[in-house]
Amino acid sequence: MRKIIFYFISVAILIGWNIQSNISAENKLNIKIQNMEKELSKKGKVTGIGGIFFKSKDPESTKEWYSKNLGLATDQYGAMFKFRLENNPEMAGYLQWSLFSENTKYFNPSDKDFMINYRVENIEDLVEQLKSEGVTIVDSLETYDYGKFIHIMDPENNKIELWEPVDEAFDK
Repeated sequence: MRKIIFYFISVAILIGWNIQSNISAENKLNIKIQNMEKELSKKGKVTGIGGIFFKSKDPESTKEWYSKNLGLATDQYGAMFKFRLENNPEMAGYLQWSLFSENTKYFNPSDKDFMINYRVENIEDLVEQLKSEGVTIVDSLETYDYGKFIHIMDPENNKIELWEPVDEAFDK
């Protein structure tokens, strides 16, 4: 009888130890995954479109046309589109649509009639990554109440504006 009880106790201890080992291995894996996700989130990356900018022969009348015919609520800067942030739906994000004079130098050194603004996370890290890849950085990082900006060039000579937004600044 003692042997049977000892056998059952031994089996129970082994099963318990095995379950504990599996739980520990699973916890270790989860911790490792969380650490990897944290490291990836520290790297700079594009998270969406922040603005669409293009040249116009007559920006004011073109804005009026978009307002009258397409219902855009325009102001001196163009129009702002509000959306909900995917990872934080109670917060709003914004996309800026703007017209510039056909003579603007803002898109230089590109000779294109448009420029895309990309929303990014961790702009400083992204700039370092881009520099290490040999990407042309047009200017230096500028900081405003509504975010941080820098301009780069893509391989086809399109100027790109990178923006790490402070979306709360628009809700004031």
